[in-house]
Amino acid sequence: MSVVHRTTMVPTKMELLASWLPSRAWYRGANQADLRKAGGFRLDDPEGEVGIEFLAVTDHSGARPCTYHVPLTYRGSPLPQAADALVGTSEHGVLGTRWVYDATRDPVAVAQIVALLTGKARPQAQNESNAPDSSVTVRSDDTLSLTQGFGVARDESVCTDIPVGERTVRVHRLLQVAEPAVAGHVIAPWLLHDGTTVTGVFIELAA
Repeated sequence: MSVVHRTTMVPTKMELLASWLPSRAWYRGANQADLRKAGGFRLDDPEGEVGIEFLAVTDHSGARPCTYHVPLTYRGSPLPQAADALVGTSEHGVLGTRWVYDATRDPVAVAQIVALLTGKARPQAQNESNAPDSSVTVRSDDTLSLTQGFGVARDESVCTDIPVGERTVRVHRLLQVAEPAVAGHVIAPWLLHDGTTVTGVFIELAA
């Protein structure tokens, strides 16, 4: 199980993302994001080496607040051949330098997303160690498989699609209050800017 350390990161996640988000195809705000944490959950790396977080952040830089889903991985050394997926580096108060990546391009994270969608992994609390997150609902689909591996993630206008065999895992980027239309999905809560808790689809298998 991953350990959540109560310590500092310099720069913080919000500071890293404020510069990185405006470069994404699905970003709708200003040139410099104004971010607040809104929710999320974690997955465990079976090897215990890579931190995997599914972060919801609300941007206040535009005409109205917009909440984004930003999956991240945290590594103790650079991920080979993944410079284009690097969000940035940060000094962790306990673990030292951490390389922070867009998790949709990290093979450890993609494998665990598939495990989650097939009922082989459990969502974990964002801020507690060894604590399953019961607020996250998963409807699994055991037809999804990594037997044929996975392809290069593609950023679209509102999502990131990851080819997995003959299927597509869709990571929603702009979070909306909506019910899933297909089997194989992950629903999680987040906070609106007024403090209201809502739920929507974070990840699903594309129809």
